[in-house]
Amino acid sequence: MKAQGPVKSLSLKMNFSWTFAGNLFYAICQWAMLSVMAKLGTAEMVGQFSLGLAITAPVFMFTNLQLRGILASDRKDEYTYGQYFGLRLTATLIAFLTIVGISFLGPYNWETAVVIVLIGLAKSAEAMSEIAFGLMQKHERMDKISLSLIAKGIISLLLLIILLWLTQNIILGMVSFALSAILLFLTYDLTNSRNYDSTKIILNLHELKKLIKTSLPMGLVMLLISLNANIPRYFIEHGMGTDKLGYFSAISYMMMAGTTVVSALGQSAVPRFAGYYAEAKWGMFRSLMIKLVMIGTILGVSGVFIVLVFGKEMLTIIYKPEYASYQSVFILIMIGAGISYISSFLGYGLTSARLFSVQPYIFLVVCLTTLLASYWLIPLWGLEGAAVAVIVGNVINLAGCMTANSFILGRLKGSQEVRTVNEAN
Repeated sequence: MKAQGPVKSLSLKMNFSWTFAGNLFYAICQWAMLSVMAKLGTAEMVGQFSLGLAITAPVFMFTNLQLRGILASDRKDEYTYGQYFGLRLTATLIAFLTIVGISFLGPYNWETAVVIVLIGLAKSAEAMSEIAFGLMQKHERMDKISLSLIAKGIISLLLLIILLWLTQNIILGMVSFALSAILLFLTYDLTNSRNYDSTKIILNLHELKKLIKTSLPMGLVMLLISLNANIPRYFIEHGMGTDKLGYFSAISYMMMAGTTVVSALGQSAVPRFAGYYAEAKWGMFRSLMIKLVMIGTILGVSGVFIVLVFGKEMLTIIYKPEYASYQSVFILIMIGAGISYISSFLGYGLTSARLFSVQPYIFLVVCLTTLLASYWLIPLWGLEGAAVAVIVGNVINLAGCMTANSFILGRLKGSQEVRTVNEAN
């Protein structure tokens, strides 16, 4: 049953403020978890956690089918929330079973396999929370999402600190990570979503086929995006060891400050972009996109400058002194991050315009490029080669997203001109 009475939406400014605050706080907590592992544990422990994320991310990115973005931009209510919820639940179960299989059939020791499974359990709960976030995002209530992220960040970080301080056991730390995600979904996100729509699971096969057909291209896109981000990590873990992966992953996470801003702005802008596209408002769509791209550019340039000046000190203070020897890797990672900020904003534009079918082709090329670059550069240059491989892939991604957005703007401009002529007649 739907909520009684209309649910008031927040302004774009308020939604951005809430999203930025929530995402920033959660990103800080996630970074702090890595910092705690580095300070209370070892680089290998950080590497185990990072490997777990690298293995689980592509699986969940694919099975999530980017339903959150599709739900948030579903202005015409093509599908009910129960259909989205039912598909997400089914896909999440498949994803978790896949993770269990990979963990215990793969070439991992017992401790690492258990860590991967526990991270998979946490990601399963996060996947269910995310579909609830899509409903709240559709109603432009990013405050509800942010409060959930803030609570989860606090709980997971505090439990991790306590357990690692007392036991130095990564498995117990990951148990706390999983329990935090499950707790927040059951007690807050699920309850909140019921204020907006019914959470009754709908598994009508005919309707599910239509929704899967709509969302599958985006699932492939997210799979390729995740693989693209993690391919260098696979090469590092295989050729250089878990400890080197720990260093690379910890340093890579420093780009999350900019990513948080991009995510907050992009997620807040999706409903607005979708409205402009549905109403063929070419000028407003273009104006908003230009503003976002400019913000992405400023973030990228600022990040590189800060790392050039303060990089060694940041790595020493945040992690340990031995991390400071990887400043060159830090600089290269931030260059790649700056490029990704711009392409991410362009990607939100593509999703808002529901231009799903072209994106798998873009990211397939990107993924293959990163694979070849990693294969060639990491054996030659080590962690610096991994960072350069990320840059190369991000440049190709930017070129593809720019081309696709040019097509969108051209189509919108044509629709607007036709509408103007019809109104004049």
